[in-house]
Amino acid sequence: MTIPNIPKGFKFSSASSGIKKSERKDIGLIFSEVESNIAGLFTTNKVKAAPVRLALEKIISHRGQAIIANSGNANACTGGKGMEDAVEMANLTAEKLGIKPELVYVASTGVIGEPMHMERLRRGLVEAVSGLGNGCIEDVAMAIMTTDTFPKIVSREVNIDGGNGVITGIAKGAGMICPDMATMLSFIMTDISISAQAIDLALRESVSKSFNRLTVDGDRSTNDTVLLIANGTLGNNELSIDSKEFASFKRTLDDITHELSRLIAKDGEGATKLIEVVVVGARNEDDAKRAAFAVANSNLVKTAIYGNDANWGRIMAAVGYSGADIIDDMVSIFFNDLKVVEKGLTLRKDKEAAEILKDKEIRITVDLGLGNAETKVLSCDLTEEYIRINAAYRS
Repeated sequence: MTIPNIPKGFKFSSASSGIKKSERKDIGLIFSEVESNIAGLFTTNKVKAAPVRLALEKIISHRGQAIIANSGNANACTGGKGMEDAVEMANLTAEKLGIKPELVYVASTGVIGEPMHMERLRRGLVEAVSGLGNGCIEDVAMAIMTTDTFPKIVSREVNIDGGNGVITGIAKGAGMICPDMATMLSFIMTDISISAQAIDLALRESVSKSFNRLTVDGDRSTNDTVLLIANGTLGNNELSIDSKEFASFKRTLDDITHELSRLIAKDGEGATKLIEVVVVGARNEDDAKRAAFAVANSNLVKTAIYGNDANWGRIMAAVGYSGADIIDDMVSIFFNDLKVVEKGLTLRKDKEAAEILKDKEIRITVDLGLGNAETKVLSCDLTEEYIRINAAYRS
């Protein structure tokens, strides 16, 4: 992997605590050398893991300096002891770093319902802090992986006040992926100085167009966490919502979150194909979203794509039950640029479409023919491997 450009003022490390059955690293630490502005978004599942509930309390301040994350155990549905363990993780990390506990954010991912192995975790936390600066961002990206097959890292530069600021994001996620957001952890760092209000708005709008337009299997996790931390070491004048360069910051952040979303969809558990569902011609954005997610979440559509079967009838059926306002004899359907359905009727292009479905990236476009609203949703195919992975997840 090519080492990405990293924002100034951040250090990284990872450690193996033995939470996982393998010897893989399972703790990742991100540390800003200075106290920073931070924004965060979290799962909308009513069952929230202890680290999420703790982070929701802290994010109100919009201040942070460190993120400590573990894989192998979600610390969800673990009662009062789970919250005590999350607090201890933050406090111990803060003590070893010499910073205030309220500046440390905890994130966890893994098996639900199992108590944290705190004796092992304490050793791992100490190891992570002592190794701070010796690791790199790839180490953290790998440490937070569960069923992922590769680390997900995206980095971009953006010119701010004549200087080159950097925004870098990492993410994990392959299964239990459905808005809002997914069984996903994503940590985004920048050395650009930006106000708390601006960073919060930028993250919310960016996530709404990326992580919240992503589905692998229709399941929503208890641990979804996206954090964006800005330490200001670039030295630019602090960006506000009214700053002329705020738009450039947002565009760059949008690019990063979209690309991370693509990587998650591409790495969907057992997936062989990335699917982009595009719905155009809807009466309004809500209808476009309903139709797009119905297609993207349809197991019948996903298995057809896996089998190179251009079964457009499954797409039409999904659009029909989506709840969107449609008129079936106004609907057109495309695989990539090939139109297979026009105004609700087949164009007899099944052979040509089947060849297109052999590609690793497929775009399904549905034109509802009723308006100007549109949206895009990322997904993947559904294979036997998905069943194998999830049948043996706790084994």
